[in-house]
Amino acid sequence: MTTANRPTLACPLCHATSFTQHEGRLDSKWGFTSHKMTLLICDSCRYVLHFYDRNSIFDFD
Repeated sequence: MTTANRPTLACPLCHATSFTQHEGRLDSKWGFTSHKMTLLICDSCRYVLHFYDRNSIFDFD
């Protein structure tokens, strides 16, 4: 399960270990904050795992 003391990420639904990585952004309801996330999409069942990156205020990128 570990490689060089690092755990292997597995899909919680199908237990596959191959993912496609994308970057995403979630804006707040009023648009004052923007949350950057890393999205990992399971290649087997297409389940999306989202990982929070950071929070920025008035980020207009």
